[in-house]
Amino acid sequence: MKTSDFDYDLPEELIAQTPIEPRDHSRLLVYDRETEAVRHRHFYDVMEYLREGDVLVLNETKVLPARLYGKKRGSGTDFEFLLLKRLALDTWEVIMRPGKKLKPGGIVDFGPELSAELLCKKEDGVCEVKFRYEGVFEELLDRYGNMPLPPYITKRLEQKERYQTVYAKEDGSAAAPTAGLHFTPELLKKIEEMGVAIVKILLHVGLGTFRPMKEETVEQHVMHSEYYSVSPQAAEIINAAKREGRRVIAVGTTSVRTLESAARGGLVQAESADTDIFIYPGYRFQIVDALITNFHLPKSTLIMLVSALMGREKALDVYRQAVEERYRFFSFGDAMLIL
Repeated sequence: MKTSDFDYDLPEELIAQTPIEPRDHSRLLVYDRETEAVRHRHFYDVMEYLREGDVLVLNETKVLPARLYGKKRGSGTDFEFLLLKRLALDTWEVIMRPGKKLKPGGIVDFGPELSAELLCKKEDGVCEVKFRYEGVFEELLDRYGNMPLPPYITKRLEQKERYQTVYAKEDGSAAAPTAGLHFTPELLKKIEEMGVAIVKILLHVGLGTFRPMKEETVEQHVMHSEYYSVSPQAAEIINAAKREGRRVIAVGTTSVRTLESAARGGLVQAESADTDIFIYPGYRFQIVDALITNFHLPKSTLIMLVSALMGREKALDVYRQAVEERYRFFSFGDAMLIL
């Protein structure tokens, strides 16, 4: 299977640069796999496609303001750090730019109370650094950090919280689980009141999710690893639905990867672990029955996951329709519901 099989043409002007207000007023493309019908709605209409007994699974990860700008101590050279993964209390994996102008032992200052020392350089531009600070690290990060928006978003984000879901809780992501950005507290309340169980799981999104694939064939690609967690309570609710034939609807590809990583024999295990699961056409889903997702980059692992659920040719056909209908694409774009 070739990576190029998942390419499509996207006019640059359809890449959403700013989020829609209110959140639930984005557009919603609804695709029914049984009838192959496509409907064009708004996200607040999603309730019409849910029913009592469904389980809606949300990823409650919270995006860190993980982009830091600082200056090299002694020279004043500008540096950008992008936090990837916490290794210890004060030690992180980061992507550092420019990578060649700092040697191990070098220090970058981000503010009077926050600096970082380069410990070592790894592969693919990843470095290991040790932060030194006065006070609470998370508070300093919130003060000096910026949201790590994808490179295709070139406009400044006026409000940090618009790159967070309204239910974000656990710090740790380098990017938002963007399918969840469409929900408002009011919409979630209405969904729950109609008898839909809302379950929260966790997967900390890594930037590797958005990196373009370099391999020519899909099977050669190795996924990055991400931390996930499913609580005993969440597993119990999901498994009861699976046993009773009720639908499990994942919000976002991160929820899909969590549920399918924790799946054993058609049920979900309560566990915390790292996953490098790669879902592409040919994969047989154990847990997920339906998916709410955004429109993804060409030739990305995310469009491959969507293609695994609805078929490659149909996915590309629906994407072509979305382009023709002028849907907004990617992180701040519109949504799709796959039933």
